[in-house]
Amino acid sequence: MKNITITITAVIALFLCQSCSEDKMDDINKNVNNPTDMATRLVITDVMVNSGFTVTGSDASFYAGVYSELSAGNHNQMYNAQIRRSDPQLSSTYNNGWDNSYQQLRTLNIIIDKCSTGTEKGNYQTLGVAQILLAYNLAVLTDLFGDVPYSEAGQPGVIFQPKVDKQEAIYADIFKRLNDGIANLNKTTTYGTLGAQDVIYGGDSAKWIKAANGLLARYTMRLSLRKADYQGVINFVNASFTNADNEFKLVNAGVPNPFARFELNRGALSVAKSFYDTMVANGTADVRTNSFFTKNSAGQVVTFDNSKADVEGQGIYSISALMSEKNPIYMLSYHELLFLKAEAQARLGLAEAQTTLNAAIKAAYTKKQAVTFTGAQADAYTASIGTLNGEALLKKIMIEKHISFYENEGIESYNDIRRLKAMGNENFIPMVNPKPDSFPLRFAYGQSDVSSNSNVKEIYGDGSYVYKEKVWWAGGTR
Repeated sequence: MKNITITITAVIALFLCQSCSEDKMDDINKNVNNPTDMATRLVITDVMVNSGFTVTGSDASFYAGVYSELSAGNHNQMYNAQIRRSDPQLSSTYNNGWDNSYQQLRTLNIIIDKCSTGTEKGNYQTLGVAQILLAYNLAVLTDLFGDVPYSEAGQPGVIFQPKVDKQEAIYADIFKRLNDGIANLNKTTTYGTLGAQDVIYGGDSAKWIKAANGLLARYTMRLSLRKADYQGVINFVNASFTNADNEFKLVNAGVPNPFARFELNRGALSVAKSFYDTMVANGTADVRTNSFFTKNSAGQVVTFDNSKADVEGQGIYSISALMSEKNPIYMLSYHELLFLKAEAQARLGLAEAQTTLNAAIKAAYTKKQAVTFTGAQADAYTASIGTLNGEALLKKIMIEKHISFYENEGIESYNDIRRLKAMGNENFIPMVNPKPDSFPLRFAYGQSDVSSNSNVKEIYGDGSYVYKEKVWWAGGTR
């Protein structure tokens, strides 16, 4: 009996020791720097930074800028995109941007769920901001890629091959998210403001509401081919910000402007001859032409002739003289807002369209960047334009808007060019690439989904659809 008692005691002691050891190991294996739950106000900061730097300002802007001829690709993958050497149709080309977009959407949906029905229910400011950011990130994604996985996406372990949603339905959700965001930001909450965690507006709900109205103006104009609502565009602009101080942009000492970082590190983008010629055509009154680009030792701007497959190489061509890692990363600029209003007024035949155009040009001249110009210089240039009306006025609005997007607002320039082509205004912004049939009408789906999601793989095919199929808002079916 004694031996039995000793044995039982030993077993119990061994069990307790093992249990204690397992508990201790559980604690040891926890990564305190990777918590499973975190306050949404801390998470959303990361989304704001990534929305500006990785989604808007990096690869997508570089490629879109080449396709819209804001810049010319003179080296490596940018040169391949320039001469249409396979890269535009490869799923690997845009995979980083594709993955980054979906990462932001998944994180934002987690924040929205938590602030709607979860542990932070009633946190209306964070909820409203998240809804606006989701609409913005979703619009960037669908504008570039067309129909994409959305309603079933971002559910790992639940839905492994999400369906591909139609762009028309996605756009309906974009407008809903923006309006829901505005509604939530107007609600009273017991939660504190985002404060310093909001690296865009410092927790100011009124500024977020103005940004949302500006985005509503942009996306209403985007759908002009499908459902023109130019008065709606004007109304949304009037409800948005009224100066450059409140622009929807990322300016942070710890976040360098990606265009400058990419160009200084890679030397892959240069001055496109077609863009330079467009500026020269403005005449000497437009002082920007003399300051936008670097010059060689003879004081000349050396352009990459994008009307042909010019020589590939670094250090050969002029580059942007506006570059600075301190430049803002624009998600919606004040100059864009005014150009949207001017276009809407011109399409409605309103007399004030040219006055708005002049204000938009002044906003573009005085935008906050490393190289600045004065309002007086802008006034001198607009005075040289003279009185315009009809198609001549509309064309001038779009050319000046295109110039205002130099250097790092390539996505919106690319969107405008596709929209204008669809609306029969393809001659407004001159495009000289010698392969007009190889203008990318969209970006190719990302490799991560082409290789793992049969729904995406099927419609990707060999990727040649990027030259054949327009996105829905530009007159296509997907």
